[in-house]
Amino acid sequence: MRIAYYMPFKPLGHPVPSGDLIIGSELGEHLAGRGHTVTLVSRLRARWIFWKPWKLLRVPLERRRILRHARTFRPQAWLTYHTYYKAPDLLGPACAGTLGIPYVVFQGIYATRPGKHWLTRPGFASNTTALQAAAMVFTNKRNDEANLRRLVPGERVCYVPAGIRPQAFRHDPQARQALRQAWGVAGDLPVILSAAMFRPGVKTEGLGQVIQACARLRASGRPLRLVICGDGPRRAFLEALARRSGLADTHFGGRIPRAEMARWYSAADVFAFPGIREGLGMVYLEAQAAGLPVVAYGGWGAVEVVADGATGCLADPCRPETFTQGIARLLDDPDLRRRMGVAAADHVRRSHDLESNYETMSRILERLVPGT
Repeated sequence: MRIAYYMPFKPLGHPVPSGDLIIGSELGEHLAGRGHTVTLVSRLRARWIFWKPWKLLRVPLERRRILRHARTFRPQAWLTYHTYYKAPDLLGPACAGTLGIPYVVFQGIYATRPGKHWLTRPGFASNTTALQAAAMVFTNKRNDEANLRRLVPGERVCYVPAGIRPQAFRHDPQARQALRQAWGVAGDLPVILSAAMFRPGVKTEGLGQVIQACARLRASGRPLRLVICGDGPRRAFLEALARRSGLADTHFGGRIPRAEMARWYSAADVFAFPGIREGLGMVYLEAQAAGLPVVAYGGWGAVEVVADGATGCLADPCRPETFTQGIARLLDDPDLRRRMGVAAADHVRRSHDLESNYETMSRILERLVPGT
């Protein structure tokens, strides 16, 4: 099958990493691996496009360019990854309709609140139009599935659990030994690992909560070492916070390529990151695949991939102290840490293997195109 592929939020190859970019990239790779021709038809980024008139003016020109290209490419289906009110798909419905091919969305998001404010109403309306035009909308979040069914007929909505390639994040005993030695971690001293981009807002707020939780735990007499992966404009702030909090020995590892993250997970004992308003949080899947129990907030993305009480501890977002208590529970009970770590790796293998989960999506997509 020849698939016209579009990512309005953040196109393939974007220099700023994120979970959305990972999911969109691996979705395309999966389809290509099944023998389909996946062509990125546009790099037009639609984030807040209604308030960027210079980009909005490009939309009709981009549609015409895509339709010209389609004369030779001859796509049989259009697949858009991630359309929502902040980055609605302004290309897919019109182009697919003109070409007479199925329009499909993976990770469509619908909520009514953005339609009530003038700033977000244009994006809400365009996103609503796109979702209603779709022959099928796939989602990897249960909450989004319920919301989509309020707008789109149930037979055109399909839940597909989030997935990674677990084998890429297997525990590496040699890396564990080498990194812990490089960090100066003696014996069985527990290592708490966190990872995020050091962006202003909830990412920095979440890392700040990790630092403060670990500082309180060390002050209570619990030995630990904190390691944080990531980089960005708030690095100096976070480093200063660690020093002020009594965690001057916190190791800031910088931005680690995703292909190298399995080594860092392997060297740790607990993965902790609140995930405030996190859409999904691919790091939770990666850490669990490497055998780490997770501490995060429930109610947001972590609840989709972490089994509370079995593969980690999900805290109450309204009671931040429960996040600290979740880390403390795992620090105080090494056997529980190990049991949860084993269960976490098994959980990802069984329930969140990308290739297995995306098979459902692939079969439905193929059924929508006669002759494939």
